[in-house]
Amino acid sequence: MEFTEVIRNRHSIRTFSDQPVEQEKLQQILETANLAPSAGNLQAYEIYAVTDLKKRDGLSCAALAQDYIAKAPVALVFCTHPELTEGKYTERGTRLYTVQDATIACTFAMLAATNLGLGCVWVGTFDEKVVRLIIGAPERQVPVVILSIGYPGEFPDQHPRRPLDQLVHWVK
Repeated sequence: MEFTEVIRNRHSIRTFSDQPVEQEKLQQILETANLAPSAGNLQAYEIYAVTDLKKRDGLSCAALAQDYIAKAPVALVFCTHPELTEGKYTERGTRLYTVQDATIACTFAMLAATNLGLGCVWVGTFDEKVVRLIIGAPERQVPVVILSIGYPGEFPDQHPRRPLDQLVHWVK
């Protein structure tokens, strides 16, 4: 797809088909996420790829029963990795840059999934302690987003967007 077509075709998919995601496509998504820019090129984040149904079900429960997490064949959990910024940046780096790095990588993964004909949904509401326990992440890593990925079972309409004249502020 052309880049603007990928952007226009990206929707939050909450209904997935039973078709599994091919390992090659998952690998492409992860490789694309790995290309995301990051503060100081430190890549201060970790990605946990969850394919086990019981663990995805646990993630769904930790996310206030958002059952599509369990129904999608893959859930990628993006976590901060603050130790990678220590010594290079101040507290702002460990608190903010790691979150930015994780979310940019997740955005790259989301667009890669769309480009490959897959659907996904960004989930930010969850109990991070429970998610950390399910994926086996260390205490200092903070789960930031769960990205559920699979073949779409629906194609929702595009939601209206704010007009640019309400969104953009020109500073001259």
